[in-house]
Amino acid sequence: MSAQAIRNYDGAGVFPPTERSETGYRRYTPLHAQALRAFLALRRGHGHQQALEIMRATNRGDTESAYRLIDAAHVALLAERDTRTEVATALDGLSTTTPVPVDGRPLTVGELARRIGVHPATLRTWETEGILRPVRDRVTGYREYGPDCVRDAEIARQLRRGGYLLRQVAQFVASLREAGGADALSDFLDSWQHRLTTRSRDLLSGAARFDTYLTLLDRARQDADSPSN
Repeated sequence: MSAQAIRNYDGAGVFPPTERSETGYRRYTPLHAQALRAFLALRRGHGHQQALEIMRATNRGDTESAYRLIDAAHVALLAERDTRTEVATALDGLSTTTPVPVDGRPLTVGELARRIGVHPATLRTWETEGILRPVRDRVTGYREYGPDCVRDAEIARQLRRGGYLLRQVAQFVASLREAGGADALSDFLDSWQHRLTTRSRDLLSGAARFDTYLTLLDRARQDADSPSN
């Protein structure tokens, strides 16, 4: 790591206050080294900005805010893990190869919207993004959503609940069509599970480094407050 990177992290609030030598150079201690280790470890699980906020709060003595940020990350990860399970369950029940007709006829935009619990305008947005491909009635010109569209709409609803962007949903639906369904679905769910597992381990690793930093920081503050000092 370059000296400039250290200066940048110092300026961003990663480190506790530093002392200066008589010539004006910063003096870093093992406490500062552990602060950097904690930040880099936290960054893997929380992201750069969130890790910065955690370190800034800690270094100004506001550990309550730091704990809240950490807790919020775990709550969000648990919610995503639950959503992944819901998606897997929901998608497993969908036909990805031979769609089953819905009431023997295509659905209108209003009927499909009610079926999956979204606004009709949402379905039109999904169509614009390439997620849905409804056909038009030759007489009325109205959109008609056949079994393929119903399947894709249900998939899109679940993925959006999981926090995926429209372009990501469109990519998945496109790969699902191209692969015929089963392979794309399996790969997608496996990749999602791997990402969740990796993030869980990163959060644990970051917590361990951060706990070590808190211990050293508490000792440093106690030493500074002791009568002998």
